Amino acid sequence: MWKVSLIVGVGIGYVLGARAGRERYDQLAGAARQLRENPRVQSAAGKAKQQAGAVAGKAAGAVADKVGEKLPNSLTERVPYFAKHNGEDDGWGTVRP
Repeated sequence: MWKVSLIVGVGIGYVLGARAGRERYDQLAGAARQLRENPRVQSAAGKAKQQAGAVAGKAAGAVADKVGEKLPNSLTERVPYFAKHNGEDDGWGTVRP
């Protein structure tokens, strides 16, 4: 059923895109470019990226702590992330050993 929906959606998009023409496409692309280059959007994207990295780093650390305790030492010695020492921040809010 999802294949039929996909085909119908692609068909509708093609027909609407063909009717709009190149001028409308250029207009939409320009608006998207202006939005992307807006300083407020850039700032919000940077903050979201930093916050997502911090949350991912905390989650990865929690998982590594719980999983690392249950894995055999022969495996944890080969995977640097399971090491219990402090590393340096990699810029994404996570710490690399």
